[in-house]
Amino acid sequence: MLQNILQFTINIFFSLLGIMLILRAWLYAIRLHPFNPYSQAVLRLTNWLIQPIRKFIPQGKFLDWPSLFACWLAAVAYLLLTWIVLTGSLPAGNMLIPALVSAILTVVKWVFNIILWMTLIQAVLSWVNPLAPVMPVLHTLTAPLLDPIRRLLPNLGGLDLSPLVLLVLAQVAIMFLQHFTYTLFGA
Repeated sequence: MLQNILQFTINIFFSLLGIMLILRAWLYAIRLHPFNPYSQAVLRLTNWLIQPIRKFIPQGKFLDWPSLFACWLAAVAYLLLTWIVLTGSLPAGNMLIPALVSAILTVVKWVFNIILWMTLIQAVLSWVNPLAPVMPVLHTLTAPLLDPIRRLLPNLGGLDLSPLVLLVLAQVAIMFLQHFTYTLFGA
């Protein structure tokens, strides 16, 4: 029972941390205005981790490398803590390389989780409250993903199936990455 609670707590904490760090990198990549209230929230929640890393790893022109590196570190910590909780021991030395590769896959899985949830929230809000204050931010974040799908799908008038296609693709990717991560590292 305690093991399940610990595993759940570790999963929630590190998934939320990783998602915030990915959002920070994504906001930087799309150049969302830093004074946007949602950008401010993400920046303030992650500055404690990013500012020290920036001293060693500079930002790129289009990518926020410190945020991506911090996300990868969070994924490594998540996998190692999950391993310790599930097995009661540290992983063997030969598991270090699989753990580091699994951490990259975990970060990619978190990216697809963000895509899934942002698309789902945007789709629901477009029906319930299309003028919600968060809609422009969601549109800015999801437009680069939905626009290519919209070009491929036939025009059905007022019915846009591109969010559904993106949701299915993201869920399939999450399932594949989850399976491959467990196969590779077992955490």
